[in-house]
Amino acid sequence: MILEFTVTTYILDPPRVLLLHHPKHGKWLPPGGHLEPGETPPQGAKREVLEETGLEIELVSQENLWLEYWNAKSFQRPYLCLLEEIPRHGTQPAHQHMDLIYVGKVIGGKQILSESLRWFTLREVLQMVPDEEIFGETMKTIEHLLG
Repeated sequence: MILEFTVTTYILDPPRVLLLHHPKHGKWLPPGGHLEPGETPPQGAKREVLEETGLEIELVSQENLWLEYWNAKSFQRPYLCLLEEIPRHGTQPAHQHMDLIYVGKVIGGKQILSESLRWFTLREVLQMVPDEEIFGETMKTIEHLLG
C-alpha cells in the first residue's frame, strides 16, 4: 500500500470553522493537502491554508514540552493524526494518507471569495448528512473543537 504524508488544518473563529467544498469528494472539508519535499508539517499546513483560502494562520500549540537546542528543536505537533483510506480515482491507485491534523487561527491575509469556501457554526455542521455532505470524522472533529 502506498503511504503519503498530508496535512489538514481546522481554522477556528469560535463559534465558527472554515470549510471548503472539495470538488473530487463533493464534501465540506478543512483545507489541506500533501507535504512538499523539504517541508515540515507546520510549514505545509500554513502553505495549504494560504493556497486554498488566501488566509495566513497561526497554529494553536498543544505541546507537552518545547525544546530548542542546537541539535534538536521542537515544531508544532498535530492536534490529531489519522490514517485515511483513499480509494482509486482515475489512474491513481488506492492508497493511504497519514494525515497530520492541526488547529489554526487567522492572523492575516484576505479570504478568497468563493461559494466553495465558507464559515460554518457547529449547528450548521451537525445538520449536514454524514458521509454525504461531510465525512463522519470531519463532523466529529468539529464537534470536539467547537462543542
